[in-house]
Amino acid sequence: MTRRNTTPMQSSRSLCRVAALGLAFSASSGFLEAAGPRPNFIVIFVDNFGNGDLGCFGSKLHRTPNVDRLAAEGRRFTSFYVSSGVCTPSRASLLSGCYPRRVNMHISDKGTAVLPAVSQKGLNPKEMTIAEVLKTGGYATACIGKWHLGDQPQFLPTRQGFDEFFGIPYSDDMTKDKKPDVWPELPLMRNEKVIEAPVDRDYLVKRCTEEAVAFLERNRDRPFFLYLPHTMPGSTDHPFSSPAFRGKSKNGDYGDAVEELDWSTGEILAALDRLALGASTLVVWTSDNGAVRRNPPQGSCAPYRGYGYDTSEGAMRMPCITRWPGKISAGTVCDQLCSTMDLLPTFANLAGSPLPPSPIDGHDIRNLLLQQPCADSPSDEGGFFYYMMDQLQAVRSGPWKLYLPLEAKYQNLGRKKTAPSKAELYDVRNDVGETREVSADHSDVVKRLMALADRARDELGDMDKFGSGQRPAGWVEDPKPLLP
Repeated sequence: MTRRNTTPMQSSRSLCRVAALGLAFSASSGFLEAAGPRPNFIVIFVDNFGNGDLGCFGSKLHRTPNVDRLAAEGRRFTSFYVSSGVCTPSRASLLSGCYPRRVNMHISDKGTAVLPAVSQKGLNPKEMTIAEVLKTGGYATACIGKWHLGDQPQFLPTRQGFDEFFGIPYSDDMTKDKKPDVWPELPLMRNEKVIEAPVDRDYLVKRCTEEAVAFLERNRDRPFFLYLPHTMPGSTDHPFSSPAFRGKSKNGDYGDAVEELDWSTGEILAALDRLALGASTLVVWTSDNGAVRRNPPQGSCAPYRGYGYDTSEGAMRMPCITRWPGKISAGTVCDQLCSTMDLLPTFANLAGSPLPPSPIDGHDIRNLLLQQPCADSPSDEGGFFYYMMDQLQAVRSGPWKLYLPLEAKYQNLGRKKTAPSKAELYDVRNDVGETREVSADHSDVVKRLMALADRARDELGDMDKFGSGQRPAGWVEDPKPLLP
């Protein structure tokens, strides 16, 4: 759990190695020189979207030619994780490089899994985001889409390192009709000003795409970071799409939204080509959590077990594609363990920017991006941890995922509990559907992963146990609704 590409969950003594590790990075600058000049960065982060919803990951239902092109020209990651099966903590981790519990974004001020509208809580402005890290190197930065890390002024993207913000401050389903006495009409914002309320959700993907292309055009002559957290397929039972896509897919409203997101990706790629920026831009395409279980089914998390909103593979193991022409080998696959938390240190090192002063949990994964075949994962020795809100539920290291024995396991965003559960071990690299429980055959692996869990509990906490490495979230005593 350190920020210097060392193994997570090391003892506090390992943090004393910061200076030495910084010198080691300086001495290994040949890696950065081999990668060439500092790249631009684009992160496309869609909402409630499953691994099985893309053609390049096996979908036969949705047409996704532009994302499939991205995969053909880049590298697919097949053991890429988000830190949570639900959006607020997942987004906090991507931007901060930390597990949600470290930055206390694992649970809302209301005790729910995500921040509601008019929330007292938000990502602490003292946390250093990817945008702030890159701004130290002169990057232009924009957040276009769904924020959901606090809707009070001090928590907005413009206070967290982004030069520009265009989008909605929380989920598309947090509308006035749900809580008319508390929540305002769903606002569309430009920077810190509400420009429309309610926003027409049919056009959010289209308008955000147009804003993203305009940002690229304005910043073609300087390094940039575009964070494009799309609002769809979203959190409603009937995702929104513009008229050009409505009713055109084979999968109802959900499929229409998927295919408009693919169109959006094509517009971004076309802009990079037109502006001659493709070879100098690292694009990352992934999702904040898996598709949600609905009846009838909409999204697919295949081939993984489970759906969004828990700690299953379907909830937290995401489709991820990276493209950087000439640097990332085209048409390749990496199955090494990595996560959204790794983006911050990786981008920082590629940009030559300093890492945050406070400990983070991500690793520099340039070797996974740029080497062919990709190297071993820096996460394997220290493990990756699956939390549902405040409860540690599972650990992965290498091919192994251990579901921890729990007196009661929180499910369905913490609203339900199961009966006591036993330890279960699966080889999630070779048995991706988790069909064979093998703890009896690998007691040594179970013991090692249980020890990793204990170290996580010490540093990050678990249930009512406060972790030694936890930091406070931001807090507002008297939050106000965002109004025009």
